[in-house]
Amino acid sequence: MCKVYNPVGSLRVIKQYLHQRNIYDFNSLKELVVFKENYSTYRENIISDHKLLIEKERDALFLEILDLDVSIKSAREECKYKLNQHFEKLQQQLNSIPSSTNSLQKLIIFFKRKYQQRKIKQFLRSFDTKVATAIQTVEDIQNEKKNRYQYILSNFNSIVNVSISGPISELERRRQAIEELNSSIYGAYGEHKVVKELEHLPDDYYLINDFSLSFNNAIYNHADKDYIKSIQIDHIIVGPSGIFLIETKNWSEKSLDNRSLRSPVQQIRRTSYILYKLFSTGLGNYKLELRKHHWGDKKVPIKNLIVFVSSKPKEQFQYVKILTVSELVNYIQYFDPILSFSETERISNFLLNLSSRKTISIK
Repeated sequence: MCKVYNPVGSLRVIKQYLHQRNIYDFNSLKELVVFKENYSTYRENIISDHKLLIEKERDALFLEILDLDVSIKSAREECKYKLNQHFEKLQQQLNSIPSSTNSLQKLIIFFKRKYQQRKIKQFLRSFDTKVATAIQTVEDIQNEKKNRYQYILSNFNSIVNVSISGPISELERRRQAIEELNSSIYGAYGEHKVVKELEHLPDDYYLINDFSLSFNNAIYNHADKDYIKSIQIDHIIVGPSGIFLIETKNWSEKSLDNRSLRSPVQQIRRTSYILYKLFSTGLGNYKLELRKHHWGDKKVPIKNLIVFVSSKPKEQFQYVKILTVSELVNYIQYFDPILSFSETERISNFLLNLSSRKTISIK
């Protein structure tokens, strides 16, 4: 199995896009595809779950109201019992006032009886109020629950709609974000499929995914008579027979005919030109220092491949080879080896070092 470096570029773009929108719970292409395929089910599950929650609340309220009925009755009886005890005590205090034949004592006793009788009357007048006050808090709680219970019975669907609005909005936000990534998802699927195929290469091959570079000074491209400020290629294979630049396209037949899409032929040629300059001139003091041949310096072969995952153009093009995924590995292994293991390792390390720097200067 070949040595693999870096995740595929489309997946990196997807994660970056989602993270910018505070969506962090998709860690693989498979999870995105599963979400897309099961969106309707997730939506129905949210509605079903919230209906169940409201039903549970309704049923719980019904039982709580019954329990509060018992609590109110118990509190009322307990309050009446205590008040009756207090009434009996007041009555006993009245009955315990002694009688007297002494005129002065009679007057005093008369006023004592009147005072005690007034206390009893005031107590009896406040009896119901005291009972009501004792159960007021529990009754308030029960009335609040009764109101909520009746509201649920009368407005069940409206309550469910309010309850699901937040989760459904978040689900829809994620769906829209992923829909906007459709082309990147198809691209990532294609790149992932190509990587899985390339992994079948022997362990003396190196696979570098998502190779990209920017340049402090734009590089003049003689072939197209323009300047190159950056390059990006989906995959680079470094093996015994040289370097293979691979651009993956998961395009439909309609996309193949779309003139607004950037030509992958031009894209891969630009990358090939930059690598040719790097291998020809080196970078700073870094030289590849490949094994010398007695005829002179060896050339590092660079082959340009465009791999189509689904539809494939009928035409062939100069400077690039058009392949399907199933043709890829056999094509790479078709060429005779010209590089030693140490040379392929040195080339791959050189490219990985460049990739890690992101921005470089070359003449």
